[in-house]
Amino acid sequence: MTQTVHTSTSSGKQMLSEQVYVHLRNAIMRGDYAPGDALKPQDLAKEQGVSLAVVREALVRVVGEGLADRLPNRGFAVPAFSDRRWQEITEARRTIEPVLLRMSIERGDVDWEARVRAAHHRLARTPAYVPEEGEYYSAAWSEAHRVFHRTLLEGCGNPVLLETFDRMWTASELTRRWSAYRDPERDGVDEHRRLEEAALARDADTATWLLARHLTRTAAALTGSTRHEPRHEPRHEPRHEPAKEA
Repeated sequence: MTQTVHTSTSSGKQMLSEQVYVHLRNAIMRGDYAPGDALKPQDLAKEQGVSLAVVREALVRVVGEGLADRLPNRGFAVPAFSDRRWQEITEARRTIEPVLLRMSIERGDVDWEARVRAAHHRLARTPAYVPEEGEYYSAAWSEAHRVFHRTLLEGCGNPVLLETFDRMWTASELTRRWSAYRDPERDGVDEHRRLEEAALARDADTATWLLARHLTRTAAALTGSTRHEPRHEPRHEPRHEPAKEA
């Protein structure tokens, strides 16, 4: 009987923690909190009608996703925005994602090709802006964008590396939401189309070059910097190889 009560209590706590976590994550991504804002467990517990233990558990998960920082002797806070932070995120993505893309092109099967094509089609057909969501990218487009980039890398077949991508993506999306849109002349549609074409053509050199340039241009648009952009596309014709069997 005692064990049954304990199990029920533990399950209830986990459900409450999940609810608080989802609330916090959505609030941060919506911009309800400004960069650097404190996330006070006592206030959150009172607001959500839960215990401090439940709130702290949710906060630890949010920290793990890169959506909050745990500060020594100061509790929790939304990450502070700075160009340096965005440049560091971009450097990490530019270092890791081309490697994963090359692995995907080498290992991906016909199913991976089909998913890449479908993800690109959805991205291309989803409006980037809708009036009711203001000047920022629409939620639907942002999700289609995430799915396209992740699908490109999923052919690598390494869940640990994909988890690393997920965390970096979340951090980069948070920074993007805080930043002004500074490059209205950029043709992101063409960049995504060329990425898809190179990946499906099994042209790893061109695909990884295009991805590195794509990430660098995004950083430049948000920080006003153009340094480290790859300048020269690989000088060869894309290879059109048959897809590998599953």
